[in-house]
Amino acid sequence: MRPLLARRMCAPLFLSALAVPALAQPGAAEVAIRLDDRQLRAGGIELGRPEPETGPSELTLPGSVVVPPAQLRVVAAPAAGLVEAIHVAPDERVRAGQAVARLRSTELVEAQRLFLEARTQHDLAAEKLRRDEQLYRERVIAERRLIVTRAEHTAAAAALDERTQMLGLLGMSEHEIAELARTRRIQQALTVTSPIAGVVLGRAATPGERVSQAAPLLTIGDLSVLWINVQVPLARAAALVENARVLVPAQGAEGHVLRVGRTADAATQSVTAVAEVSRGVEALRPGQAVTVALQLRANGTPQWRVPAGAVVRHRERSWVFVRTPQGFAARPVTVLNETAQFTSIRASLAATDQIAVRGMLALLAELAEADLG
Repeated sequence: MRPLLARRMCAPLFLSALAVPALAQPGAAEVAIRLDDRQLRAGGIELGRPEPETGPSELTLPGSVVVPPAQLRVVAAPAAGLVEAIHVAPDERVRAGQAVARLRSTELVEAQRLFLEARTQHDLAAEKLRRDEQLYRERVIAERRLIVTRAEHTAAAAALDERTQMLGLLGMSEHEIAELARTRRIQQALTVTSPIAGVVLGRAATPGERVSQAAPLLTIGDLSVLWINVQVPLARAAALVENARVLVPAQGAEGHVLRVGRTADAATQSVTAVAEVSRGVEALRPGQAVTVALQLRANGTPQWRVPAGAVVRHRERSWVFVRTPQGFAARPVTVLNETAQFTSIRASLAATDQIAVRGMLALLAELAEADLG
């Protein structure tokens, strides 16, 4: 049902629509609307001409800087215990393997004890196997006893490997494990190191705090490449293509469109385009709000500038109304950029075409009526 305002403004147009139905072909590129001069004046429709635009096409949109997920690392506590020290501060640069925290843990002490016990059992099993192999060669013992001894040695080796892997999961390096096996001296604390080179983006623990195993201590990010999440209105999403150039003029950064989202936000009716920035990233900060210019590739369709009111939205598409001898043709367009006065579009238009710039409510009502018909 049409709004009451549209009924009052466009009564002659509605009578005409009843007498001569608007032409709308399913799947057609445009929708024809039949109007004569008298109905055009009654609807307050004014006409204008599109102005051709030259130069590179671009969209200017807001965005926010984020760290790519693959470049984020959460440094967690390898074992439950007491945080003795945090060696780095937020925004500090760190190297891969650099000590970032120290943790005192009873779990670590117990794991080392079990490792030494498994190491002792393995050494005993190896010695027993060596002795039984010698006795078997001398035909002193039966083969059955040698088979049992070999199985015991295999089980002891598996237990030792398990305890070695456990120490590795608790944060001990191969050198530290070898030193433990040599000296048999148990450590009470372990050093937590950075897995990557980057910048400390946040601290989740403080010295003196007791933490559980896998509790986050620090977040470290590699900022050599950053992403910008750009919120693109649905009306403009069709104009974007992957790998298109992206500029951040205020910060002098540059990159390209990585991907354009396929799902829309229900609240804002926009999609997220992800731009990867690799040049000038030093001027960007994660969480920073920026304005980006997304360059659009030429696709053979001319670009025009029309008054802002000349473009309407209907059924999730943008339209302009082009004057024809029979009335108007509602033609779909791609919106590139919008200001308070003008809208840049891509459309199959000619410089001699006349388009409606006022009285859009009447024509939009006729377009909706044509779709219903």
